[in-house]
Amino acid sequence: MGKISPVSAKYITHATIAISGVVDRPDVIGAIFGQTEGLLGSELELRELQRSGRIGRIEVNVETAGGKTTGTIDIPSSLDKAETSIVGAALEVIDRIGPCEAKIKVTLIEDVRVSKREYVIERAKELLRELMDKTLPDSQEISDEVAQSVRVMELTTWGRERLPAGPTIEDSEDIIVVEGRADVINLLKHGFKNVISLNGTNVPEAIKALSREKVVTAFVDGDRGGDLIIKELIGTSELDYISKAPDGKEVEEITKKEIHKALRSRVNLEQYKLEHGIPKETAVSSPESGDKGPQSGEIKSLKVEEPVSEEKAKKKVIVKKKEEKVEIPLTDEEKTSLSDMADELIGSRGAYLLDEKLNVLGKVPLSELETNLKDMANKVYAVIMDSSVDEAICAVAKEANVKCLIGKELNVDPVKVGISVMVGDDL
Repeated sequence: MGKISPVSAKYITHATIAISGVVDRPDVIGAIFGQTEGLLGSELELRELQRSGRIGRIEVNVETAGGKTTGTIDIPSSLDKAETSIVGAALEVIDRIGPCEAKIKVTLIEDVRVSKREYVIERAKELLRELMDKTLPDSQEISDEVAQSVRVMELTTWGRERLPAGPTIEDSEDIIVVEGRADVINLLKHGFKNVISLNGTNVPEAIKALSREKVVTAFVDGDRGGDLIIKELIGTSELDYISKAPDGKEVEEITKKEIHKALRSRVNLEQYKLEHGIPKETAVSSPESGDKGPQSGEIKSLKVEEPVSEEKAKKKVIVKKKEEKVEIPLTDEEKTSLSDMADELIGSRGAYLLDEKLNVLGKVPLSELETNLKDMANKVYAVIMDSSVDEAICAVAKEANVKCLIGKELNVDPVKVGISVMVGDDL
């Protein structure tokens, strides 16, 4: 009979029925049509409403237990709110079904469109979430992807072996030697362009030639393979510094912060051999490594030192007690700022000149540092350098009234130089 389905209805009237006797489903439907006939006028006659499709199929479900019948009635409707409410209220006037007393109670008039609207909202949320997660990268992701592609485009080759390398290998005084192509790409991604790869376990002739001309830092993985490559480099090249990735990690997967930390913590060749028990004869000495051998110098001075009287010894002791390391007070914020500047200089062979408020006065190449300090006497408060702090630069800095020098390592006695000297790790 009904031409409207619950899917196309606007409202559904839900009612419960309780009958004091045993009746069947057709009895209930017959009572609904029969006892509401003529009650609401011709415009709201249930039979006419069904014929016109404004009332759908009346669903009745009944169960019998203990001589009594209970059940539910559902009536879909495309009438407006008021007419649907009137039809629902008309159900409650039915008090008998067949020979039995009955009671019908409307429990809910459901707005089907609300349910559809809730479904639409939830589904829209899911679709938007998928869109944001999978198809719409944010601006940072776009810029990172573009920057990485540009850096990968900077990847070049070097020498007859066509070793993967950065674009500034020829111009840089310092170079970083890594194990493979992926390591070069990761360092290019984070701004290090003076990188070249061994491209295997054997040391190529191009690396050997570069090691004789430039300051070489070997940057290897934090595993046993990295240790073996270091031994190979020590035996075949003029290596200057050694740096390793964190234990268990590879250079190609570490972050920018880990790269800076590893390069700041690099050790010179002599220190590495001492720590790992490698005989000095196994390595080719490098005149550019900057090691002045303070320990051997101290030993020689002990051998030629003449005996002194007890009175002179006391005087010497008194003088030593008066000597103290010069230090300048720095806040945590200032230390962080200086540390960041030191990280920026790694591999650049440059220096920052700072005023009393630790603002940057300028950045100069190391080859022009002494000239600039002499020209800017009494104006430079501190200097951060991408090199070792030695006696020569300390003398120039002291003459220019510089209060603090910060470098990659100290090749001087901090007590004797007369100014504050630090390395990056002190910050």
